Amino acid sequence: MTYCLAIALDEGLVFCSDSRTNAGADRVSTYSKMHRFSVPYDRSLILLSAGNLATSQAVVAQIQRDLEEDAAFNILKAKYLADVAHYVGKISVSEQAKYSGEGGPGAGFNAGATFILGGQIKGRPPELYMIYPEGNHITASEQHPYLQIGETKYGKPILDRIIRNDTPYETAMRCALVSLDSTIRSNATVGPPIECLFYRADSLQPQTQYFKLEEHHPYLTQLRQSWDDNIRQAFNNLPPLTEVFANGQ
Repeated sequence: MTYCLAIALDEGLVFCSDSRTNAGADRVSTYSKMHRFSVPYDRSLILLSAGNLATSQAVVAQIQRDLEEDAAFNILKAKYLADVAHYVGKISVSEQAKYSGEGGPGAGFNAGATFILGGQIKGRPPELYMIYPEGNHITASEQHPYLQIGETKYGKPILDRIIRNDTPYETAMRCALVSLDSTIRSNATVGPPIECLFYRADSLQPQTQYFKLEEHHPYLTQLRQSWDDNIRQAFNNLPPLTEVFANGQ
């Protein structure tokens, strides 16, 4: 399992992902879930992946192969980001069919993978898409300007309370980190390193701000401690139940 999220802001797009691929009593593996493809001043695309690692790796490898071989369609030839989302979904479905089809070598095996595709193509606005294992996709909305894949439930509440289209990007990145850390605390299958990237709208550059935090990075330690302390303080400041008890309600 993994957890990735992307946020659409007036200023641009924020992406955040964990790197854990396997968790057990004697084995923990990591693999980057954030993949970047760009041509300066023409397009900048970011792909986040969750689900079956073999499928995710195969999809990324095919994207790169199509670029190297100048295939009839590749991500550099797309005019719209929706076309790239359709292309990624088509590759994903094809790769899954090799292993999960009836009578195949992995019959009954879940080879599904889910992706978040975001970025911008010159002449078009920045966009976000979530691509399902079935190959279809949806986009983020103004009411809910973020997308999540993987282990989503633990990190969703803070996004619902904080994120708006006009949220400053630095605030959104801190919110994304807290969302990731909350998930890490509640689910052992999600873990660092944490990657976080901000793409500034209309920059058409590979990245505006990017960092990677290992488990014991000083900032991540400070963020956790500060969040825990402030959550306890907020809880202690909640209205007491004295009046409810007194009224018998």
